[in-house]
Amino acid sequence: MRDRPRLLYLITEDWYFWSHRVDLARAALKAGYEVIVATRVTDHGEQISAEGFELAPLGLVRRSHNPFRELMAITELIRLYRRVKPDVVHHVAMKPILYGSLAAWCAGVPVVINAFAGLGYTFMDERNRLLRWGMKTALKWVLYLRRSTVVVQNHDDQNRLVEEGVVAASHTRIIAGSGIDLAVYSFQPPPVGMPVVVLPARMLWDKGIREFVEAARHLKGNGVSARFILVGRRDDHNPAAIPESRLVEWVREGAVEWWGHRDDMLTVYAAATLVVLPSYREGLPKVLLEAAACGKAIVATNVPGCREIVQDRFNGLLVAPRNSALLAAAIEELLFNPQMREVMGRRSRDRVMAEWSGPLIAEQVLSLYHDLMKAPAIDRSHEYV
Repeated sequence: MRDRPRLLYLITEDWYFWSHRVDLARAALKAGYEVIVATRVTDHGEQISAEGFELAPLGLVRRSHNPFRELMAITELIRLYRRVKPDVVHHVAMKPILYGSLAAWCAGVPVVINAFAGLGYTFMDERNRLLRWGMKTALKWVLYLRRSTVVVQNHDDQNRLVEEGVVAASHTRIIAGSGIDLAVYSFQPPPVGMPVVVLPARMLWDKGIREFVEAARHLKGNGVSARFILVGRRDDHNPAAIPESRLVEWVREGAVEWWGHRDDMLTVYAAATLVVLPSYREGLPKVLLEAAACGKAIVATNVPGCREIVQDRFNGLLVAPRNSALLAAAIEELLFNPQMREVMGRRSRDRVMAEWSGPLIAEQVLSLYHDLMKAPAIDRSHEYV
């Protein structure tokens, strides 16, 4: 019998684990778990191993439609789960949830946690009804295998999954990601000089990048003196990825600057006069939590995820999605009102301290692990209809 429970995280990309789940994994390791990280290794393999986690490199690719390759990916996971024999598996995002749940069922893993980072591209694309039906059917099936608990980051996602019959409300929990390290993301005083408006996100159409560029173009055309900065990597494995040629075109035009991926996000937030995220839908955007922790006023869209963090005219401004005119007006209002920005920024910091600190979120997740391991084993496959 093992002295320590074995916990396995399944996440498609090592950079996503490093940016969004490493603090949680550290807390689990400190709490006495053996931690295994199963992921595709591209950028952070050495750092993950140096933390004391066991690294299990995978060939899993998010954007693949080759049936043979997908079957091999599922087979790889089944073999991994049977070898590692985890007590708990924690799947993050859509493909790990689908494939990992099936592998966990085949390998007899006792506790399965399926964490949605957001409902993603498939649920946002209302035009492709067949794809959405197929995804919902597959999700409903795998989520009812064995003892699967669904973790979402906001009430909107919970309600939608329940209302569409994907999962029962009793099998869901709302936990806000992995929290924020308030010692790292400390309060940053307002910068001096020309205002800097930052949009930190992956370069995806559904992050509202186009609307941000249009707003910047409009404001500069009306004589507003400010720098508009895109900060984030491209993501070729996402169907909403913006071509690099388009990003280069916007930069050459002079509408925006594109700084690409940055490891020193605290420096970026310190330079920001305000932070903008005009996304179409989110789970709970970590960049907004980071910006709020740094005491920044925020302009975001009134959509799931963003409105969990931003309360309109309290710690930021909310605007309708896909509307560059309203976005420009909100940015302009805050650019010309430093007192409002300062008040909102301090309120942002206070909210993060009260609701989303790393230790607070880690305690919630570790309590979930503990409670599920103590519960009697349940096979709910007969509940599938």
